[in-house]
Amino acid sequence: KFHHTTTPRTCSCSKVVSDEKYKDPFKLGSKDLKNLYEDIKKELLVSTTELREMCDYYFDGKGKAFRPIIVLLMARACNIHHNNSSEVQESQRSIAIIAEMIHTASLVHDDVIDDANSRRGKMTVNQIWGERKAVLADLVRGEFLQLGSKENENERFAHYLEKTFKKTASLIANSCKAVSILGCPDPKVHEIAFQYGKNVGIAFQLIDDVLDFTSCTDRLGKPTSADLKLGLATGPVLFACQQFPEMNAMIMRRFSLPGDVERAREYVLQSDGVQQTTYLAQRYCHEAMREISKLQSSPERDALVQLTEIVLTRDK
Repeated sequence: KFHHTTTPRTCSCSKVVSDEKYKDPFKLGSKDLKNLYEDIKKELLVSTTELREMCDYYFDGKGKAFRPIIVLLMARACNIHHNNSSEVQESQRSIAIIAEMIHTASLVHDDVIDDANSRRGKMTVNQIWGERKAVLADLVRGEFLQLGSKENENERFAHYLEKTFKKTASLIANSCKAVSILGCPDPKVHEIAFQYGKNVGIAFQLIDDVLDFTSCTDRLGKPTSADLKLGLATGPVLFACQQFPEMNAMIMRRFSLPGDVERAREYVLQSDGVQQTTYLAQRYCHEAMREISKLQSSPERDALVQLTEIVLTRDK
């Protein structure tokens, strides 16, 4: 059961890192990121002007760069753990580039499938260049595990967490594991890296699902209540359903009747669904922090600890 009967203590990740050791992950990782987007664009230098324009549009260096930051910090943390060298190998840097390319490819897919018209506060590729060209410009064939209409409550939640792992956390987990393998021969370190990436990745997506209810469209840079409009029941909805069983029918019909989306949104905001989903994200972040703390102390390791706090407190 994921439902809390008592209020768990709030996340105290920040207390683990003392003030003088506080490391901003984005500042620490910025030196490695400097030419990352330029290198991606070099990889994608193609003959057609249109495709180049589309690449420039998405790889504009203005995204959160969440995935490459994690991957590069993990590379340094594992290298220091293994042989006290903090230098990032070229092969490890390639993993960061690949992770960001795959992630961006999945955004293009998402936008086409969702018929979205805004992303990061600007028009989506499919709005500007048309759907067929957006799909052709894509880098991977995306498979989307959408949330099936499961009758059983626990089964539904397990399915949601599995989907969350596959959709978001698996890329982060496997990228972290890849750089750890390249930097250190110890299988225990590979498992630490994978578990950190998996837990942070799930927490990241849970908070994303929360922001779909709590953030305004301008702040988020994409339309809110998007998941409900797609017929998807995310964490806040599944928790709200425990308090308002009448939502079950709406979940089963994927919020397809007129007024379903608005009513479901109201139920979620009246319930503690948002709070419960945030608590669940905290638990995943605590687990990520527990794993990464097994590595030898380094500024990069401390930054990865700090990142678990940032995941929980972001508002876009």
